[in-house]
Amino acid sequence: MLWVIVILVLLAIVVFWFIGIYNRLVGMRNNVEASWQQIDVQLQKRYDLVPNLVETVKGYAAHEKEVFQRVTEARANCMNASGAQAQGQAENMLTGALKSLFAVAEAYPDLKANQNFLMLQQELSSIENKIAYSRQHYNDVVRAYNTLQQQFPANMVAGMAGCRPADYFEIEEAAAREVPKVSFE
Repeated sequence: MLWVIVILVLLAIVVFWFIGIYNRLVGMRNNVEASWQQIDVQLQKRYDLVPNLVETVKGYAAHEKEVFQRVTEARANCMNASGAQAQGQAENMLTGALKSLFAVAEAYPDLKANQNFLMLQQELSSIENKIAYSRQHYNDVVRAYNTLQQQFPANMVAGMAGCRPADYFEIEEAAAREVPKVSFE
């Protein structure tokens, strides 16, 4: 009779342990999703700002159609991207296109002095900072979630629960450091 009680107690401990780890995995997965939503909010603000920037620069540099087209296409690609990896690649394209747009703006002193352009540029800079912070937070949460999934004994529970590692939101350093090429031919 005593051994039945011991087995039941051990079984209850294992069940509660399993439930605890499962609930922790669920909580961390929800943190990953909530962190992604914060990035999405900041990215949407950026996407909403881009057409205003393009229109402002167009008024001064109407002959730079290729730059405007690249920015517009990059913005569309970003809005249609799904998942952290695809979003990161699309964001790299948009960042490069925006650098080209700002390089064009540098050639027009009247545009650089335009209050609307300056305000939009400052707002974009603020949004970029918020995106960087949100990306860092998201990647920290992803790291913690993925680490828990790989640690023993949580990896057994994660495997049984069908948990999959989350993707990091990475922006290529090469694209971030690349100097835009602008031609006025």
